[in-house]
Amino acid sequence: MNNDSLSTIFINAVIINNFVLSYFLGICPFLGVSGKVSTASRMGVAVTFVMLVSSACAYAINSILDAFQAQYLQLIAYIVVIAATVQLVEMFIKKTSPALFRSLGIFLPLITTNCAILAVALFQTNRQYDFIQSLVFAFGGGLGFTLALIIMSGLREELELAKVPNLMEGAALTLIVGGILSMSFMGFAGLGG
Repeated sequence: MNNDSLSTIFINAVIINNFVLSYFLGICPFLGVSGKVSTASRMGVAVTFVMLVSSACAYAINSILDAFQAQYLQLIAYIVVIAATVQLVEMFIKKTSPALFRSLGIFLPLITTNCAILAVALFQTNRQYDFIQSLVFAFGGGLGFTLALIIMSGLREELELAKVPNLMEGAALTLIVGGILSMSFMGFAGLGG
């Protein structure tokens, strides 16, 4: 069992060890869905929900696998849970908001392959978090993911109005801005002690 406080786990997951800007996990939606703030924030909510459900299920699955001494099935079990949760979210969004479903496009089903979500399940197991710590870690990770997407999309919306050289437009400028944003988050490294 891990003795870290809930506030430490939360702040670490949101800011200090942000999945996107510190671990470079979930880069695909970070670059692909960060064109508009409204789309990025909705994607962040979807990813946060999937992280929370996957974290709770991963905790339960890990307890069962420990009881049967079958820890070698962790990875497969986590992937199945994540894929099922994403299908649930995809069906819900398609039914309730077809416009959002179209705007998220291919990135919505690709939440299944978002390595940040799998990392939440693996990290919480490796760090031996209890159930509440796991949920706080997943919620913080989802908020950190959403924060990174919203900051990046806000910057990209502002850059659309700026005059930049033709060579820098598009993916090159997005990657440079992402790198600078990541370096700025490294300044929080000393906060956790």
